Amino acid sequence: MNKKNKVIFIIEELENLFPEVPIPLNHKDPYTLLIAVLLSAQCTDERVNLITPKLFKIADNPSDMSKLSINEIKEIIRPCGLSPMKSKGIYGLTRIILDKHNGKVPQTFEELEELPAVGHKTASVVMSQAFGYPAFPVDTHIHRLMFRWGLSNGTNVKQTEKDAKRLFPKDKWNKLHLQIIYYARKYSPARGWVIKNDSITKKIGRKSILNKLI
Repeated sequence: MNKKNKVIFIIEELENLFPEVPIPLNHKDPYTLLIAVLLSAQCTDERVNLITPKLFKIADNPSDMSKLSINEIKEIIRPCGLSPMKSKGIYGLTRIILDKHNGKVPQTFEELEELPAVGHKTASVVMSQAFGYPAFPVDTHIHRLMFRWGLSNGTNVKQTEKDAKRLFPKDKWNKLHLQIIYYARKYSPARGWVIKNDSITKKIGRKSILNKLI
């Protein structure tokens, strides 16, 4: 199967499996999404969704968050890991949003990536999921599957994002990147793949069909 046919097949199968793809991180607006995505670095979405209600109960907007100290933020988000760096990031970006952007999360990649602790992936998630701008955030799941499907060489996430944007229709990026993540988590884990005689010996039924693209 060539890449063009693979892309068509992947889009159709993912649409069948995941016609609806809710955003995994609980939030109510662009600011709370930005904070949740920042917290998700090297942390599961499930854990983030356990911690953010505690944080957002105290401060779910830049004005209230700015009243907390770095240490206060750090104590709340500690279970998410990397709390010293993340708390400084939340504190710093909140001040910039208030001082430079009138309390609103900026809506450009350039301005988002200027914020402390906000990299390209975080900016891409916010741009796509909060503002509807076409983007293709690449996490470890997408990076892994793009390589397994033979759609990217897997050398780095920057190249994977470039390949994904080149291969998949732009109007499908925002939904498709979530569909791939849901598929990877449920049917194609990083561990558990066993290849023998060019076939997959671990079988999980019809819904593993995309695994056969390897």
